[in-house]
Amino acid sequence: MYRLLRQEGRAKRGEFTTVHGVIQTPVFMNVGTVAAIKGAVSTEDLEQIHTQVELSNTYHLHVRPGDQVVKKLGGLHRFMSWDKPILTDSGGFQVFSLAGLRKIKEEGVYFNSHIDGRKIFMGPEESMQIQSNLASTIAMAFDECPSSRADRSYVQASVERTTRWLERCKKEMQRLNGLENTINKNQLLFGINQGAVFADIRIEHAKQIAQMELDGYAVGGLAVGESHEEMYYILEETVPYLPVDKPTYLMGVGTPANILEGVERGIDFFDCVYPSRNGRHGHLYTNHGKINLFNAKYELDERPIEEDCQCPACRRYSRAYIRHLLKAKEMLGMRLCVLHNLYFYNTMMEEIRAALDAGEFTAYKKRKLDRMSGGED
Repeated sequence: MYRLLRQEGRAKRGEFTTVHGVIQTPVFMNVGTVAAIKGAVSTEDLEQIHTQVELSNTYHLHVRPGDQVVKKLGGLHRFMSWDKPILTDSGGFQVFSLAGLRKIKEEGVYFNSHIDGRKIFMGPEESMQIQSNLASTIAMAFDECPSSRADRSYVQASVERTTRWLERCKKEMQRLNGLENTINKNQLLFGINQGAVFADIRIEHAKQIAQMELDGYAVGGLAVGESHEEMYYILEETVPYLPVDKPTYLMGVGTPANILEGVERGIDFFDCVYPSRNGRHGHLYTNHGKINLFNAKYELDERPIEEDCQCPACRRYSRAYIRHLLKAKEMLGMRLCVLHNLYFYNTMMEEIRAALDAGEFTAYKKRKLDRMSGGED
């Protein structure tokens, strides 16, 4: 399913074949938490801005509209009218983010819905069942994401439980994929490496899960409070112990610089809410650094967000017009900014793949970082 095409140092260039199409890696997955990208972005838009993979959230879709509803409507692909790969996360990160509303036990996690307060239980089997109902291309194993500042004894116990949960996830997915009424009988399972900022715990966990012959491997629990330097160090120490012939996924990361550093350390898959969230607030990524369209100097600026950009916003509209829309709280302003940022990320991944194909990634990375460090123009 995963074919390693070439390497430059630890950086990998690959192809990942799924039942919903071939993913060219490294890839950035566009985050559509509730089966839509925030900012009025349609699936037609996603196709236009060269999106390869859309990512949706197991917990949020379980709460609303309900995974059983999605299953009755033919699964997530049919529900949102998207025929390319979809990755669903497991709900594990929500367990981390809902710290005040949860109780973690061996069987799973008890917590309250953030919408109506109702009690919910989710364990490995439940997470796999929900994701099977959603019928995503790739399902993530259910894990606990300990705080990067948790003490060592807590992290060690948490990681051991996550390993036990992973074994249960694998067993349950094999069962679900064999059922007659399962929509996607070829659903793939990625395991998640945890261990906070303890390199030895991370390495030992990577060795353990690498033996489980999963479809892919994620590094979770980073970008949750530790420094960029700590994150890069953990990747350098951990990724070499994950199978090179399987895709690696750095969860919830990050900035363009984070992605370039991640690729250099052997990461294939990325996702982050930054491009859409920042776009909705008028913060835009360009090859010359980030710009904030709310700044007064753009009031009469007739240039596009970025010269030579082929995104739907830059092909037609000026900074001045989009700034006006944002200040008037017109939804079109947010939509155009989100489209630009996602296009920027997707295009950067195309550039990364081309640089790896040419054996010039190191030079490309330096050039890209030097240009983006310029700040507002």
